[in-house]
Amino acid sequence: MSSSPSSSASYRAAGVDTAAGDRAVELMKSAVSATHGPEVAGGVGGFAGLFDASALLGYRRPMLVTSTDGVGTKVAIAQAIDKHDTIGQDLVGMVVDDIVVVGARPLFMTDYIACGRVVPERIADIVRGIAQACAATGTALVGGETAEHPGLLGPDDYDVAGAATGVVEADRVLGAERVQDGDVVLALASSGLHSNGFSLVRHILAERGIGFTDRSAELGGVVGEVLLEPTRLYTRELLELLDDAELGDGVHALSHVTGGGIAANLARVLPRGSHAEVDRGSWTPPQVFRALAGLSGASLESTEGTWNLGIGFVAVVDAARAERIAGSLTAAGIDTWPVATVNTAAADLAGFEQGAKGVDGGAVRLVGSYRS
Repeated sequence: MSSSPSSSASYRAAGVDTAAGDRAVELMKSAVSATHGPEVAGGVGGFAGLFDASALLGYRRPMLVTSTDGVGTKVAIAQAIDKHDTIGQDLVGMVVDDIVVVGARPLFMTDYIACGRVVPERIADIVRGIAQACAATGTALVGGETAEHPGLLGPDDYDVAGAATGVVEADRVLGAERVQDGDVVLALASSGLHSNGFSLVRHILAERGIGFTDRSAELGGVVGEVLLEPTRLYTRELLELLDDAELGDGVHALSHVTGGGIAANLARVLPRGSHAEVDRGSWTPPQVFRALAGLSGASLESTEGTWNLGIGFVAVVDAARAERIAGSLTAAGIDTWPVATVNTAAADLAGFEQGAKGVDGGAVRLVGSYRS
């Protein structure tokens, strides 16, 4: 049915402003287009994104890989301090960095933003952040949707989600089946909280009466700005490592430390019957974790199932190449160090994390005390 001026006005009166949505698209168009390589057809604004699959013809047996996620309640902090240009990187980190876990190269991504009211500049800030992070990871942003939900969401409320697709050769897929006894577990530093555990963060601050616009000596600045530190992106550096002729084959498994913490996510990529003890004394958790734990009156150990505590990714690698792999990633800008060794000998696994996310994998526990 065609839309007359009166019907458009009625829709606007109901809380949906299609003209504002069009303005948002115009504001974000150049950032989105910058992620498009020759494989992307159709430009911006179509009903569906087009990606030339002949790019896969060079693969012997291509396996398509897909991932979807959101940013969680971190968006509440962005809304509270009216800063929306970092949430997009968080989204790409949560979605695209899951794809590289199996050794895949990301191809394209789509996003979805639900909001109570379209504010073009706000939507454009979010999508520009997504597009810039897509460009940094070599991912084409081929489409998206912004939906106004008046009455369901408040005028300044929104949520973001995304999905991405990648590709990997079938015989190059990383995972537990490649992991061997004696493999070294390397930790890759996080940039902070990333995008997990913010319900706990918000609860701690609310209990102490601390607002997101307050300054905190413990946190080292304006609370909301510190907490919005964007999720570190690992895809490009890890793909370069996997492509390295001497080191790439030494990487057996990767894990993204997201919800559930270090032990649970490492256990997902270890083989059944294996175990690893992560040495807390091998690193110092960043100040943001220490400050938040201190404000809550809890120990860092009690937050291990919620926060990454300074480790955003782990790599399980061949022991003979572990030092060179760690050096390569550190030289690329991601501090990397050994934290554990994989053991396949029979052991008493009481107190170990097992069966995380429904995966019947290995067992992991953290041991010792954190370095101060």
